[in-house]
Amino acid sequence: MKFGITQSFSCSYLPNEEERLLVYAEEDAFLSARYSQLIQAGFRRSGEQIYRPHCVSCNKCQSVRIPVDAFALSRSQKRILKGNATLSVKLSTSLKPEYYPLYERYINERHSDGSMYPPSYEQFDNFLSCTWMAPHFLEAYDNDKLVAVAVTDVLEDNVHTSALSALYTFFDPDYAASSLGTWMILMQIEQARSAGHHYVYLGYYVEGCQKMSYKHKFHPFEQFIDNQWRLFTKKPA
Repeated sequence: MKFGITQSFSCSYLPNEEERLLVYAEEDAFLSARYSQLIQAGFRRSGEQIYRPHCVSCNKCQSVRIPVDAFALSRSQKRILKGNATLSVKLSTSLKPEYYPLYERYINERHSDGSMYPPSYEQFDNFLSCTWMAPHFLEAYDNDKLVAVAVTDVLEDNVHTSALSALYTFFDPDYAASSLGTWMILMQIEQARSAGHHYVYLGYYVEGCQKMSYKHKFHPFEQFIDNQWRLFTKKPA
């Protein structure tokens, strides 16, 4: 397999750090299957690009996945499920026009200090759309009102490693008190369980970045450390 290394640039997660990426650079007619393999080695997708952090002096970005069959709800997660019992979810395979206004408001009101601000439709389309893998969209509704969207990749390498990859979630800021970010991950875990998938990938946990701490709140979880998956268990609280 052929890979390339990007130049260093300012880290999106940690101040005063430089980031660079290892990028899959092969012309491959079966990129979807290749990605299903590479995600098991800590890679991730953004748009058409398959990448993994490859920083010179830092290894704090580590992929996290949830083993679906072993996952156990914590008390706080049970409360979130109960609090959102009136919401419904629907799975879509098409990018709908109503997604972008919700995304734009989410970025403007929740992440105006982040690397995705200011939002634009071009940026939105570039990091979601992919010619070799069609993302799925898990929609959440309050009656007929769209309140959240979880963009999800379906990865099917073989029966033992089939998985969902949680690419990005955005929601109506008016529902922030409902913990929709956590709730949408729980809905993706349920979708994975229903479909017989073994894992839900959550992307990178970044040590020292408070915004990524939620990824350690789903137990048990596995984290890709020193090129191997390590299981972390904790009694749900």
